[in-house]
Amino acid sequence: MFDSIRKHQRLLQFLLLILIFPAFAFFGVSGYQSFMSDGDGVATVNGTKISRQQFDQAMREQLERMRQVLGDQIDAKLLDTPSARTEVLDGLINQQLLLDAAVSKRISVSDSQLQAAINAIPAFRKADGSFDMERYRTILSSQGMSELGFESQLRRDLAMQALPQSAALSVIVPRTILDRLILIQDQVRESRERVFLPQAFASQVKPDEAQLRKYYEDNATAFETPESAKIEYLVLGAQELADAVTLSADDVKTYYEQNLARYATPEERRASHILISLPDKADDGLKEKARQKAQELVLKARSGVDFAALAKADSQDPGSAAQGGDLGFFRRDTMVKPFADAAFSLKDGQISDPVLSEFGYHVIKLTGIKAGTTRAFDQVRAEIEKELRQQQASRKFAENAEAFSNLVYEQADSLKPAAERFGLKIQQAQVERSGAGKDKNPVLSNRKLLDALFSADSIANRRNTDAIEAGSNTLVSARIVEYTAAQRKKFESVQDEVRNRVVASESQKLATQAGKKLLAELRSGSKADGFGTVQKLSRSNTGELTALAVAEVFKASTDKLPAYVGVENGTRGYAIYLIEKVVDPNDEQIAARREGFTAQIAQLTGQQQSNDLIAALRSQAKIQTNLQSLDQGR
Repeated sequence: MFDSIRKHQRLLQFLLLILIFPAFAFFGVSGYQSFMSDGDGVATVNGTKISRQQFDQAMREQLERMRQVLGDQIDAKLLDTPSARTEVLDGLINQQLLLDAAVSKRISVSDSQLQAAINAIPAFRKADGSFDMERYRTILSSQGMSELGFESQLRRDLAMQALPQSAALSVIVPRTILDRLILIQDQVRESRERVFLPQAFASQVKPDEAQLRKYYEDNATAFETPESAKIEYLVLGAQELADAVTLSADDVKTYYEQNLARYATPEERRASHILISLPDKADDGLKEKARQKAQELVLKARSGVDFAALAKADSQDPGSAAQGGDLGFFRRDTMVKPFADAAFSLKDGQISDPVLSEFGYHVIKLTGIKAGTTRAFDQVRAEIEKELRQQQASRKFAENAEAFSNLVYEQADSLKPAAERFGLKIQQAQVERSGAGKDKNPVLSNRKLLDALFSADSIANRRNTDAIEAGSNTLVSARIVEYTAAQRKKFESVQDEVRNRVVASESQKLATQAGKKLLAELRSGSKADGFGTVQKLSRSNTGELTALAVAEVFKASTDKLPAYVGVENGTRGYAIYLIEKVVDPNDEQIAARREGFTAQIAQLTGQQQSNDLIAALRSQAKIQTNLQSLDQGR
């Protein structure tokens, strides 16, 4: 449950940033609540304070978004810079400005808009896509919110997003600009490649010991043993709680009886039909005419005329007429009520009287029956027991999670009190800051846990980390027992590795020099030898070229062909591209691309419109920031 909540929290916060999904605020609501909290302010917007508590929450959420985009191994230190902190603060200021604007313009959100926004949040839906009221209430409860409080907050956030969305929807892209962009995007350049690989120059590199030692000193961190620690840790997990749940036979049986429909397969019927359709607002005359036609078909079918032939000739249902009216097997709830009532009242082979539905008059012939079945209790008992254990474990986990978090924080010098309170085993492991240790336990490779463990306070004071979510319904707290700082390996032990690195680096330089020399000769008129086969490249079909190579190929002037471009590809050496031909899309190809390309450009320009709106609001607002406070304690 907790993992699911966190997963959707990241998604919704990310969508807010690109201004296309206003309902993010459910999971970011703690940030808004802290607008009115006490504490040192980091900024004031039109008289409204942005608190330090709110800023810290936003920093944590930004780190979560970075982890989602860049992976779990992202280093938290990337946010520990003045520019990163200023960027997060600017985001909070922008949110407050949008909120002020929504209030001043009296923007309101209707009940239907609110309901649609709630239904659109993935965390509240079942696997089949339907809204799950029980899950809705459970998630709100786990976040410490009431339904009324959440819905009030969400209504406020939807109103806040109305202005940016209106700005984005106002975008109009002129066709001349659109066509020019399509031409640029879809232009094809036919080129051939010649690559100078570093490996081809490795035999020319013969570094002496002085060069090796200099490289060793200049790249000291590359030759360090990793920072590591021996730790103790404690895991509170729903799976362990589920294994400890004891169920009575009566509980399992009662659950089966109360949820019998879940284990039943409803009766299915197969039928063919002939439809005499009616317009939406047909008058009585048209209805009677259609009924008479249907009645004639009933009489023909009952007299022995082939039903499939009648359907092919007279049915006005485009989906089934060609198949002789066959609808296949269906359940009662998949058909409109009048049709279903009639079909499920017929005997096999029987033909109905005309049946009126919202589509017109139907003549129905029943062609098959599949009786409904119910799985026996013994067949589903294990399934029910597992589900009940998981339900009880989730509830127990939710009940214990807060107490566990409080206990490891309040008695931070030891994990023993929490272990005794919840009947857990204190475990030990060796971990590295990078997460690359021998222990492949996913709990211990959790980036948030490692960041907490290797923080300055944890290393110095050996205190418990906060309780950290490390998977579905799983909390972990850990503390350092023994700490080993990163240490540089002796030169003698890594001399071969140093040599390999120096040879690779110098070989790369030689490859680049050779490539640049040939490029100059080609541009002076030398014959182009040694190039590969023709590649047809476009900005959307780049083959195996690097992004840098693609950019250089399409940046090159093609006023005179052939044209030559040189690209440094790092460890892949140096490449020269011979551009032989340029092919622009024709008018028909441009026209075929307009609709899809318009949507892409509108999204980008709409984002710019939204940014311009925020810039205008900032220019009119009274904003005070306390940048010095952002660096305190860092």
